[in-house]
Amino acid sequence: MKNNVTVLLSMCGVLLLGMPTYAQKRTQETERPKKANQDFVDHTYKPLTLKLNDDGSKYIRFLLWNQMWARVIQNNPGTLDVAGNPQSTTADIGIRRARVLAYAEISPRFLILSHFGINNQTFTNGGIPGGGLTGNPGSNPVTVDPETGLGSASGMSAKKPQLFFHDVWTEFKVTNELYLGMGLHYWNGISRMTSHSTLNFMAVDAPIFNWPLIELTDQFARQFGFYAKGMLGKLNYRMALNKPFSVGAGGRYDEATSRPIAANVINDHWATQGYFDYQFWDKENNKLPYFVGTYLGTKRVFNLGFGWHHHSDATSSKNAAGETQNHAISLFGLDAFLDMPLNKATGTALTLYSVYYHYNFGPNYIRNVGIMNVGYGRGSSQNGPGNAQPMIGTGQIFYTQGGFLLPENILGDKGKLQPFGAITHKNFEYFEEGNWQYDLGMNYYINAHQAKITFQYSQRPIFDNFRRSGSAGEFILQTQIFL
Repeated sequence: MKNNVTVLLSMCGVLLLGMPTYAQKRTQETERPKKANQDFVDHTYKPLTLKLNDDGSKYIRFLLWNQMWARVIQNNPGTLDVAGNPQSTTADIGIRRARVLAYAEISPRFLILSHFGINNQTFTNGGIPGGGLTGNPGSNPVTVDPETGLGSASGMSAKKPQLFFHDVWTEFKVTNELYLGMGLHYWNGISRMTSHSTLNFMAVDAPIFNWPLIELTDQFARQFGFYAKGMLGKLNYRMALNKPFSVGAGGRYDEATSRPIAANVINDHWATQGYFDYQFWDKENNKLPYFVGTYLGTKRVFNLGFGWHHHSDATSSKNAAGETQNHAISLFGLDAFLDMPLNKATGTALTLYSVYYHYNFGPNYIRNVGIMNVGYGRGSSQNGPGNAQPMIGTGQIFYTQGGFLLPENILGDKGKLQPFGAITHKNFEYFEEGNWQYDLGMNYYINAHQAKITFQYSQRPIFDNFRRSGSAGEFILQTQIFL
């Protein structure tokens, strides 16, 4: 663990020492007077927009962003590495997101959007066989013999992840207050964070349980459907009728605990969802569905919101007699968002967000999730291997995060700093007790969200015999640039 932490801290040092030098050079270049035979370099952000007419009312807008992660992970008990050996800590680097988004309007009456990319490529997972179909296919991931508990290697390699569409939709304006669209869309219900932009998180990432259907009945937080959105005064709304992806093999009855355990089941039922928020102060732009995480003091926003998602007969379980019982997925959220400048002279600002989720997937439903998990084996706890943890389930979740943008004079022209923290309380029916966990970190904004570096420490609980038995941690260093 010590050696891995040293590696990550060294990488942090190189980046942080280099950026002030770059920022100073950038400032000098920006302030350099335009003289003859002397180049002027403008580093300010300008949207990548192709104008299709003289006044720019017809246009194509492009967005590109990369988020790279370097981590030191304290693995869950019983984790194996890719070679099948016990591994208490892991250091790695990977691609959290690499995306391209484009949308266009040649008339205010209609809009088209396409969004594609890859996510979560590590040194152990990602796509097709490493040497191609006729080359060396690699020898991971590790699987575990249920009899001996020993690891063996087989399967796909980490190279060449599949590029896929995240969003594809068409939208038409009916009135100034109503827009209708259809496609593979992100106009989600439940909460603000369920439709969060990945470009401007305050913490290093979303807590993941904000996307409770992730990669089961949705495609990376998107479903096929029809949606309606708009503004009625200060009330912002979105509603959708979706056809969720059909996935699942159904639940079971657990003899050891004498209780039914729900799991997803294949069906072709439609789902409804929606989210409404009342915007007391500044109005937020709702041309696109992606909610902002922190405005860094550029807006004065205070919103209260609520939302839902309902999908009938989407899970099933079995009783003691072996009879199957179907259950609806009913998910609700209630949240509040505050973002405001505190002192315009010094540039300080405050961001706060809190959300309460009430999730019902059926009795004792539980999902363990580990983001970019590079651990293998079964693990010896109820978490599983690597950085997995009980993430989504029937029960209640409370999450709150806060950040403070520090005065500009701390770094001067070299950027801005924003310490932040988050706490989570999960109370899942599957376990005998609820639990708390936390995240702490710092954003270094070189050029707002267009270029930033984030460092975060995240703590997660470890479970044995349906009760918390300990905890583990994870250091994450992220670099982000978007244009």
